[in-house]
Amino acid sequence: METVRLRAVAYITGGFYENIPRSLPDGLSAKIHREDVRVLPTFDEIARAGEISDRDMFNTFNMEEAEWQILSLAAEQAARRLMMEKEAMSNAYRIDDLGQLLSENAYPGRGIVIGQTETTGKAVTAYFIMGRSENSRNRVFALKDGELFAEPFDPSKVVDPSLIIYAALRTAGDKLVVTNGDQTDTIVDFLKEGKTFEEALLTRQFEPDYPHLTPRISGMVSFDPEEETGFMYTMSILKSEDPEGGRCGRYTFDYEPEAGLGHFLHTYACDGNPLPSFCGEPERVAVSDDIDEFTDLLWRSLNPDNKVALYVRYTDPKDRSFEDRLANRHGE
Repeated sequence: METVRLRAVAYITGGFYENIPRSLPDGLSAKIHREDVRVLPTFDEIARAGEISDRDMFNTFNMEEAEWQILSLAAEQAARRLMMEKEAMSNAYRIDDLGQLLSENAYPGRGIVIGQTETTGKAVTAYFIMGRSENSRNRVFALKDGELFAEPFDPSKVVDPSLIIYAALRTAGDKLVVTNGDQTDTIVDFLKEGKTFEEALLTRQFEPDYPHLTPRISGMVSFDPEEETGFMYTMSILKSEDPEGGRCGRYTFDYEPEAGLGHFLHTYACDGNPLPSFCGEPERVAVSDDIDEFTDLLWRSLNPDNKVALYVRYTDPKDRSFEDRLANRHGE
């Protein structure tokens, strides 16, 4: 039998309304439903015979099972909390199967994966886009001089290009930048001026597409021969802190590469209307040495109705040479 740490006990021999609050911290109250407290018939007879109010009865007598009810509830809640804490600890370092995460989520939106291959030490960068509307689905990825762009598949059908047409992946010196919007250009411009990734994103916020208020997600791989792994990486999400879009929260995560591990950040927690923003830290996922295997896993696992385009790049940190793969819904 597992044990739990008992924080407080109220032994009810009378003074029901006074004793319980003494065991509670400031600002916390207890709500006990009278109908859930089973009282022996003897006490009901005493109350009727003496015309004693319910409150006076509980303040005067040990109402038998009332004490048991309170203690059992406290133990049940403590045990439940302990189980939740243990589950959280076991999940903290779990490495998920990326294919399973994607196949179980019809609409993660746009997603970035950055990590390191298991045995070859290459830097993995992947970016995908999805769409529900005709405007969002009317896109393809195109490569130009080693940089990636989201472009319209049929320019005549473009309704609003502001949030769907942009440079998705660019380089700036020893940095590789990937994002889900035109903040790619903002980051690259700041880096070229000798400023930082974080400084650039202080000038931006989530997308103004109310009511979704789509988060801006960004990633940067910093190649450095002084580092044991040859590179480090940073990920960021800018998201609304309230349903009205009144405040922007900016969250940045810095990572040291670990063999076979990637971090997955996406715009939406799941499908919905409005679309719920991603919550928490980037998810830990497994990445493989084989770029074709990894690309196939992502493309095959994305929802077939909503997937639009995918790009994957494996970079050797020693000389920054890379191989890449691109998949487009239009043109399959």
